[in-house]
Amino acid sequence: MKTVITSTGDKVNSLFDLRFGRAEWFCVYNDETGDINFINNDNKDAQGGAGTKTAEKMVELGVTKVISGDFGPKAKDLLDKFKIQMVILKDDSTIIEEIISKLK
Repeated sequence: MKTVITSTGDKVNSLFDLRFGRAEWFCVYNDETGDINFINNDNKDAQGGAGTKTAEKMVELGVTKVISGDFGPKAKDLLDKFKIQMVILKDDSTIIEEIISKLK
């Protein structure tokens, strides 16, 4: 199962990013293999529709869960449609590695 965690950087010691559509990076964690990959968010500087475009990216990546600080209404609708679980965290002082260890 793949989980995406929004991140401010491309390392496990990067801080959690509260933004979904405009997050700097996505940490893709595969709990079956233990693989951790970081993907740059191409939508972070989009003029509009960043949340929707990012939700489409989650579907494309085949994730089953997204951990972020907030999801816009259109992104929520799309993620719901594809049965992608949304987990909201409000602590932007947490590092990615801590979130992954809680998932294990």
